[in-house]
Amino acid sequence: MTTEQHDTPHAAPGDAVISMEGVHKWFGDFHVLKNIDLEVKQGERIVICGPSGSGKSTLIRCINRLEEHQRGRIIVNGTELTSDVKNIERTRRDVGMVFQHFNLFPHLTILENLALAPIWVRKTPRKEAEALAMRYLERVDIAEQAGKYPGQLSGGQQQRVAIARSLCMNPSVMLFDEPTSALDPEMIKEVLDVMVELAEEGMTMLCVTHEMGFAKSVANRVIFMDFGEIVEQNDPDNFFNNPKMDRTQLFLSQILSH
Repeated sequence: MTTEQHDTPHAAPGDAVISMEGVHKWFGDFHVLKNIDLEVKQGERIVICGPSGSGKSTLIRCINRLEEHQRGRIIVNGTELTSDVKNIERTRRDVGMVFQHFNLFPHLTILENLALAPIWVRKTPRKEAEALAMRYLERVDIAEQAGKYPGQLSGGQQQRVAIARSLCMNPSVMLFDEPTSALDPEMIKEVLDVMVELAEEGMTMLCVTHEMGFAKSVANRVIFMDFGEIVEQNDPDNFFNNPKMDRTQLFLSQILSH
């Protein structure tokens, strides 16, 4: 049995895990996030959609300080994200991130990729970290690939490894930044299946995706962004069947007709 240590306690169901208050972000003169207010409760599963360049990925990258916001407040599990390095490290230990392009270390085996963060960040003994890694590789149904290198795996397998790697840190929140957009169509389902299972187990999730079937079946809330703003948000049933804003209606008519 492994021991897992946390610097921040996981919130109780219904408590706010993430709070964004009046958040603004610029890239030079480009105002990429405009006055974002968002509260995410423990166990919520939120899908963020919108056209390219609407600020979706920047929003979730600000939640673990991969991007720095210039105005407003972001609070994760009671810790405000500022330039304080300790607070940033604490938040990153507690917020898992799955990227579009896997971001696995090509020179390390799958097992080594998973064991790395528990060893270095949580100071978990190597044997214990490797046992933890195997547990999560089994969890995403890919344990037989533990000795291989990322380049020997398909895109879908690499993305499942990336999800398992995040789970090894026992995060309270998982952020997904278009996790299936780099995959061939036949590989998308295997990744979405893992995400559906995580959702069913109560993981708090924010997912930027164009997979509207996933949004309909898994999300508690769907958020539509455009030009750096949250234009509309609602439960999936009302969002898809009764969108209120013209911009939302136009986006849905374009994406659902494909």
